[in-house]
Amino acid sequence: MILLTRNITSYSMDTKKLIEMLREKGFKVTPQRLAIYEKILANKEHPTVDQIYQEVQKKFPTLSLTTVYHTLHLLTKIELLQELRCNNGVSRYEPDKTPHINIICQNCGAISDYQSKNVENFLLQLKKELKTKLLGNHFEIQTICEKCRKQG
Repeated sequence: MILLTRNITSYSMDTKKLIEMLREKGFKVTPQRLAIYEKILANKEHPTVDQIYQEVQKKFPTLSLTTVYHTLHLLTKIELLQELRCNNGVSRYEPDKTPHINIICQNCGAISDYQSKNVENFLLQLKKELKTKLLGNHFEIQTICEKCRKQG
C-alpha cells in the first residue's frame, strides 16, 4: 500500500502557471485566489472551506467566506481542484488529479490517499468500457482509521 504525501510540484502547477491559466481563461489574478490555492496545495488533509478560510484569513484579515467559496468553485470549474463531497455534507478540496483512492475515516473524517498502478489501470479500463470522460480520478473507501480504532 502506498499512502501519498503531498508534494506540491508532483501534480499541481506552480503559482506562475496558475497566473497564466487564470489570465488565459479571462479570470482576475488576485493575491487571495493565489493564497487559497497555495493553502490547499500545502495541506495534506483535504481541507474544508472553513479550514481554508481560517488559514488564509490570517494573511488577509478582510477576506470573506464568500470569496473562498467563489474561488474554490472557480478552481474546481477549471479543473485545478477536485471537490470531495463527504457523507456529513461537508466538502473537502484536493489538487491531486492523479488516479488514487481516498480512504475516509467515518469516525473522525480524516482522509488519506492510496495510490497504485492497479488503481490507475482500473480507471483507464473503466473509462474505455463506459466510453466517457471521467470527471474525477479517485475512489472513496469508507473505513475507521487506525487512530480511531486505537481510541475505540
